Amino acid sequence: MRILGIIPARYASTRFPAKALVDIGGKSMIQRVYEQSSKTKHLDQVIVATDDERIMHHVLGFGGKAVMTSQDHHSGTDRCFEALTKTEGTYEYVINIQGDEPFISPEPIDHLAAVLDGETKLATLVKVIDNAEILFSPNVPKAILNSKNEVMYFSRQTIPYLRNLEKADWLKSHTFYKHIGIYAYRADVLAEITKLSVSSLEKAEALEQLRWLENGYAIKAVITSDDSHGVDTPDDLDRVTKKFLQ
Repeated sequence: MRILGIIPARYASTRFPAKALVDIGGKSMIQRVYEQSSKTKHLDQVIVATDDERIMHHVLGFGGKAVMTSQDHHSGTDRCFEALTKTEGTYEYVINIQGDEPFISPEPIDHLAAVLDGETKLATLVKVIDNAEILFSPNVPKAILNSKNEVMYFSRQTIPYLRNLEKADWLKSHTFYKHIGIYAYRADVLAEITKLSVSSLEKAEALEQLRWLENGYAIKAVITSDDSHGVDTPDDLDRVTKKFLQ
């Protein structure tokens, strides 16, 4: 089973322009993501999919692989599909690795890759929530799983709602899952979902993956103990730098 790891990297960002190239302890963010992702055991190749020549030249400069993609893509999924079509070789699966997690561990990527058996169409990571602030934050998508460890729904709201229980007791009474935004797509399914129109649930929650659920695609959930440490703002960068480099 050949698996291609793709790191989408845009230059423009509303809250943090050019963050892919920001220096973090002597290496750019995108170089750190690339090097961490390349430590995985299951990926046959890792490439950066970018819309900007500055990022392209930078990746090639540190010895990485990159492809240029359109500036018109609305999601990393769309960018991954174009990058797949421009990459030599045949791959059964693509794993979409977030380009703003400079200290991503290779282990959860391998855990996700391990379930890609040819039958699995889509897969993603989830983590048990153990913090009330995360549980009730609308900025942290949550996931509900069925008995097959497939995602039934994603929401920014805390789900399920525990009726007749004080919110202070929710974490003691139920297992809640945080969504970790790394996706695996079977190559033919990736081609299909990029043709889907934006769905009503996706619009309501601003969560792209709801489009797939609303169109009947099963998404396998892989439970990980590793957390995500994404960088959306300069404040986030200060936080992760202090956590991992100091």
